[in-house]
Amino acid sequence: MGMSALVSGQPALLCPKPSWRSSARTRTVRAPAAGSASGSASAAYPSSFSPTAPSLSLGPTKDFTWRRTGTARAIIPLLHALPPPQDAQDDDGTASSSSLALALQKEEDNALSFSRLYPGTVGIDLILLALPAVLGQAIDPMAQLMETAYIGKLGALELASAGIGVAIFNILSKIFNIPLLSIATSFVAEDISKNATKHSTSAAAIGTIEALALFLGSGLFLKLMGVSPVSPMYTSARLFLSLRALGAPANVIMLAVQGIFRGFKDTKTPVLFIGLGNLSAVVLLPLLIYGFKLGITGAAISTVASQYIIAILLMWSLSKRAVLLPPRMDQLEFGGYLKSGGMLLGRTLSILLTMTIGTSMAARQGPTAMAAHQICLQVWLAVSLLADALAVSAQALIASSYAVLDYKRVQKAAMFALQIGLVSGLALAVGLYISFGSIARLFTNDPQVLTVVSSCALFVCASQPVNALAFIFDGLHYGVSDFDYVAQATIVVGVISSLVLLYAPRVFGLAGVWAGLTTLMGLRMAAGILRLLWKSGPWSFLHEEPETKAQPLAS
Repeated sequence: MGMSALVSGQPALLCPKPSWRSSARTRTVRAPAAGSASGSASAAYPSSFSPTAPSLSLGPTKDFTWRRTGTARAIIPLLHALPPPQDAQDDDGTASSSSLALALQKEEDNALSFSRLYPGTVGIDLILLALPAVLGQAIDPMAQLMETAYIGKLGALELASAGIGVAIFNILSKIFNIPLLSIATSFVAEDISKNATKHSTSAAAIGTIEALALFLGSGLFLKLMGVSPVSPMYTSARLFLSLRALGAPANVIMLAVQGIFRGFKDTKTPVLFIGLGNLSAVVLLPLLIYGFKLGITGAAISTVASQYIIAILLMWSLSKRAVLLPPRMDQLEFGGYLKSGGMLLGRTLSILLTMTIGTSMAARQGPTAMAAHQICLQVWLAVSLLADALAVSAQALIASSYAVLDYKRVQKAAMFALQIGLVSGLALAVGLYISFGSIARLFTNDPQVLTVVSSCALFVCASQPVNALAFIFDGLHYGVSDFDYVAQATIVVGVISSLVLLYAPRVFGLAGVWAGLTTLMGLRMAAGILRLLWKSGPWSFLHEEPETKAQPLAS
């Protein structure tokens, strides 16, 4: 799992940006002068809907104004692109007043029926979406916590060595996997039969490249993280990382096939098989670590084995849904992968670079500090699951409402998600503060490590409300397709946080590392708030004057 809560692998839900917005929220339908070209049927129903409200001919003397409300805004522009009904035209081809007025009213009534697609309250919808998301995202982090607990009982040196290896593996895999998962979902949803084979095969190729990079470059990566060959962590960390590299192809295939199943709109199958695979790790971890006395080598082997079990089960299930044939090399869409995932990759790299600097600064302080950092980091990420799942659910709900221009529902969903996020974050902060000492003892009994852990506990606990709001703001902005802003803001935030991480640990030790990570999440939250306050952009409807009843225009 690693950083899947912080750098969510959930695909961004793409929704069409509205091509029409009116600050007045009204449309004026004005009678043309006699003989005007706008009196023709083609003028009454233009073939494309432009930002300027079109004029509809209602006869030589009729003027009136009507308003788009609720979900009616979504469908009416589409209906206006259709040719006018025959019974709405006079003998000379122009639209009659009574027939067109009746047709417009019917259009609005039909459009308002779209609201039946969203029954129930926003709160209930959001909770129902969040519950399965929590379950789906909880499996890997719980397995990672269990692995950390088993390794922690071996000693601080083993925990620190494994922590470095896991950090490097997660950093490199996230660079490849998040864009792959996202674009596999989108591409397969567009053309399942064509792309299912391509993306599963592309994943195998990408995973092989990733495995080679991790295996051959393990020494270099460790040096970049501040672990030199003379460090007591070096030998164990390099062996652990080399073994974990063998699971990279299975890990990438697993994530790509998850994206394919999401393209099928099937989220249950991946959860089932991921659960079965991690269940095998529950058996293998104590057996290999303690039974065969393999230590962290056994932990790496058990994780790799569970990854291949999951990948094989998913591929077996996929083979029942699609014909899997090896494509030619020219069919592997590496260009599309890089192009489509570029924006998401930039955002991911910014966060991962900041996290890498934090881990590196912790590793430079020795095995004890690194072991304490690994415990704090795993707990910090695991308890963020609720906010991350809530953010994904809010994204889905907002995207569906924003696509039909139901801004009132978007506003309700956003405010409810933020309220729930704040409350849950405060609850997590209090719960962690009370129980953090007991939780830390599940991972290690080393008194020195526990002392260092206690020095960072305040940051881990106090940052939970900030984390929750930061995740949810990301989900809100993705829901309105504001990808550019999120990417650019995250890069700026990452640069500032990295500077804090480079200097604060030199003065405050491991507490300085956590001050930098808290800065990262605090600035992400601030960037989310700032975007909502802008009077331009996708959230501009929050700052518009309340709609008033439209009055007929004077003739």
